[in-house]
Amino acid sequence: MVDRVAERAVDYAGAIAEHLEGTGLRDMPEAAIARAKQRLIDSLGNVLAGVHATGNAAARAAFAGYGGRPEATAAGVEERLPAPHAALLNAMAMRSYDFEAVGAEAADASMVAAHISGTTVPVALAAAERAGRDGTAFLEALILGEDLASRLAVASGFHTASGGDNTGTVNVMGGAAIVGRLEGFTQRQYRDALGHALNQMAGTVQNLFDKADSFKLPQSLAARNAIVAADLAKCGFGGLDDALGAAFGFFRLFSPAPRPEALLEGLGRSFYADMIIKPWASCRAAHPALDAVLRLRSGHGLTPDDIERVEIHVTPTTKRGFTGQRFADDPRSEVDGLFSIPYNVAVGLIEGTVRPEHLDVAYMARPDVRELLERVELVDSLPPDEYQTAEAVVLTRDGRRLHQRVEDPLGDIYRNPLSDAAVRDKFRRNIEFAGREERVGDELIAAVERVEDLDDLTPITSLLAAR
Repeated sequence: MVDRVAERAVDYAGAIAEHLEGTGLRDMPEAAIARAKQRLIDSLGNVLAGVHATGNAAARAAFAGYGGRPEATAAGVEERLPAPHAALLNAMAMRSYDFEAVGAEAADASMVAAHISGTTVPVALAAAERAGRDGTAFLEALILGEDLASRLAVASGFHTASGGDNTGTVNVMGGAAIVGRLEGFTQRQYRDALGHALNQMAGTVQNLFDKADSFKLPQSLAARNAIVAADLAKCGFGGLDDALGAAFGFFRLFSPAPRPEALLEGLGRSFYADMIIKPWASCRAAHPALDAVLRLRSGHGLTPDDIERVEIHVTPTTKRGFTGQRFADDPRSEVDGLFSIPYNVAVGLIEGTVRPEHLDVAYMARPDVRELLERVELVDSLPPDEYQTAEAVVLTRDGRRLHQRVEDPLGDIYRNPLSDAAVRDKFRRNIEFAGREERVGDELIAAVERVEDLDDLTPITSLLAAR
């Protein structure tokens, strides 16, 4: 439990508000700025790739149907929408293939489960477009909001076994900070906005166990709620004094293993965010196993016909979790493939990768995919603390026993980063998957590279609109 005496001695919301008001791009290391641009490129590709995923047309019909002021652009929608709705729909598109950046970064280069960019980028785009802010204001607000969300995830001690989904908690506060920065908030307004964010937090990992399309809602509703929280504060609607450290604040209500002091460590000097850019379109919990079989496939020239059986060794928690369930006999949407270790292993062995095009229901029903799936077995043999590790054992039809252990799956900026070229290749393939012209990718990359020089975000948002 949180030490209530120590907690009351620190005004957490006040410290955050002062930081948000007084910190700018001039205070941010070049490396943090470069990483933010790389995540932005990756995010824009994921938004466009996810527009037509299952359920998204229905969501667009619902939110476009509300009408309202034309403030911001939503991918796949002809007319501009109110900023909260545009942010929600872009966040939903980005989450659709679980391909966006993940992993809240801690000071010791460890990771806490999180999907931050999937909310913060749509919020920053919508709020900056609405306010007519320039690229410098957009970039510094984005970095500040992502840093806050990452710090909150780490300080909360979040883990998915708690049953919550922190895309619907920490992201709301990070997003509200972004809007506040773009609107020039006072410290009192930041306090109010954080309080309004607290009152809108929600999310359950049951969505993932049920393989429901609603797994996208916590992240996308967080985008809408972040803007609502900040808009209420801007209009003078009063909120909590300290939504973080109060007796029934964030650390009490949404923190499985709280370490409040971590929130303020190195504040204003280090700027944290998602620390993993995904190489494959699937839950990060599947990546150690996928990476292991891809290394075996490449190193030994394996084809599916060579394989007698595949054992994937994981922790007991992983096997019991939402990625360890038996793959559906009758998959309904991308969700079934995204959150299945056996499915990712089978596709990886067939294709050498897992991308959005491999998450189509028709692809999932292919006889070769289903047949190979029957030869993949999960074994809960690893120690509990090796939850980011997997071991693959492939038994071949000619009698070989091939083994690969992976502790450093591809994508982690500290241990096994994607190269900038690989990130851009992923982006361009997502643009192609979205059915957009190659020039769209070229123009988006050019705009992001010089985002500080943009007078407004039109060079980016104009390319997200429906075509």
